[in-house]
Amino acid sequence: MPCRLAITSMSLGRCFAGHPLDHKLDMARLFGYRGIELFHEDLLDLAQQLPGGATADNELESAHIIRQLCHERGLAILCLQPLAHYEGLLDRQEHARHLEKLLFWFQLATVLGTDMVQIPSSFLPSSELSEDPAVAIADLRKVADMGLQQQPPIRFVYEALCWGTHCDLWEQSWQIVQAVDRPNFGLCLDTFNIAGRIYADPASSTGRTPNCDQAVRESIVRLMTTVDVRKVFYVQVVDAERLAEPLVEGHEFYNPEQPARMSWSRNCRLFYGEKNRGAYLPVTEISRAIFQGLGFEGWVSMELFNRRMSDTDDFVPQELASRGAIAWAKLVKDMKLRVDTPVQGMLYPSL
Repeated sequence: MPCRLAITSMSLGRCFAGHPLDHKLDMARLFGYRGIELFHEDLLDLAQQLPGGATADNELESAHIIRQLCHERGLAILCLQPLAHYEGLLDRQEHARHLEKLLFWFQLATVLGTDMVQIPSSFLPSSELSEDPAVAIADLRKVADMGLQQQPPIRFVYEALCWGTHCDLWEQSWQIVQAVDRPNFGLCLDTFNIAGRIYADPASSTGRTPNCDQAVRESIVRLMTTVDVRKVFYVQVVDAERLAEPLVEGHEFYNPEQPARMSWSRNCRLFYGEKNRGAYLPVTEISRAIFQGLGFEGWVSMELFNRRMSDTDDFVPQELASRGAIAWAKLVKDMKLRVDTPVQGMLYPSL
């Protein structure tokens, strides 16, 4: 299919900052998005507003409401995310609880009308995770097999976070996808998480890792020569801000309970091409490898995390939706993407 623009629901403003989902969906529709990644936080927030609070029944009712809200605006629900901290747990009772949660998420996905759940690589402390990669692979194969038993089947998309405990490189996530070896278990390639691990180091005074340019060149060659594009279920394209000072103790974003890359990710991601805001990652080169080298076509999501999302002024969803649409127009032009025909009545900001 042609490339289609999506965005993660929380990327248009956090619900705890007073940004309701219906307004965020209005802004997505207005600025030309074709789908959303539904962050479970937004579903839970809606459930909490129903009589009785965030019960299982109210989560299912919220899923019905969200599906209708998206349908009215012509928005697809690309996936439900994130099913976090699942694979490789040493505590197998906690593992069993995650499987129970997944069975409920299958119900939510069916009501929402989506066939995909996203799993980010775990960033729990290493003391809570098995050192044996076979354990994580078996756990992920288990959920894939459970997904195949659903009607309709549920797909899983796995993503390496650049601060993941045992999986922080796209190469590792690709090895896991190959080892799981199920038709419904695929890969999410995220330009931020790729570059955030091999190119950027927010705790460094340079903002970069040693030999970063060579690392990116070699990674791109491996990407184009080893990945089967049919196993790339969707792509996320965002950049990030070069910090003026290293993200170490004393920095405003420093959190002793988080790796520096996680704190940076939560506060400083930017949309594609936002050089005027300090974007500095080699996202164009990585995107070119994905779209032109691999020939990827399909869903392209702007998964932004940024401190602006937590601001409480009413303009946040419109601003972020507009900025994402500008980034999309630039990406389409730069990558020569084949895209869906624009829908009449939508706003497309000029570059």
